[in-house]
Amino acid sequence: MSARPVLTLIAAVSADGFISTGRGVPWNLPRDKEHFRRTTRGQWLLLGRITYEEMIGWFDDRHPLVLTRDPSFIPPVGEKVATVEEALHKAGSHGARELFNLGGSGAFAAAMPLADRLILTHVDSTLGAGVPFPPVDPAEWQATSQQDFPADAANPQSMRFVTYERVRPPAGP
Repeated sequence: MSARPVLTLIAAVSADGFISTGRGVPWNLPRDKEHFRRTTRGQWLLLGRITYEEMIGWFDDRHPLVLTRDPSFIPPVGEKVATVEEALHKAGSHGARELFNLGGSGAFAAAMPLADRLILTHVDSTLGAGVPFPPVDPAEWQATSQQDFPADAANPQSMRFVTYERVRPPAGP
């Protein structure tokens, strides 16, 4: 039997806890985009169907697993899965050491109870409403690294890259 890969949620989150105002990423932050691409390069990915469709053309060296309840959906790249557990099993059976969940909100909510790590870009901006990221309970998560970046000519909002590790092992498989 294969080892369960580490499940990592990666997202950019506003100061008030949102990842989007509807569709797509609400910020144009080249530093965050490069961090995201570098971190997920060559990795197994888990995405909700809408996020997957927004990212078509971006999967050159990544293996996407699409979390969907639609049995008729067939992704042009990658494979579909019905559950986070199925995604972990599939990635692990192919030797993946880590599975990165890229969202959206439903995929993040489904994966949070099983997550081992969070890689969050905290964007110093408020959206006021929109698509939420699941709450990060400080009793369950500990920040293990942080890099702070001020706003500059290319990145209009300041941001922090923070990696969190779960304090206790996650539930489930």
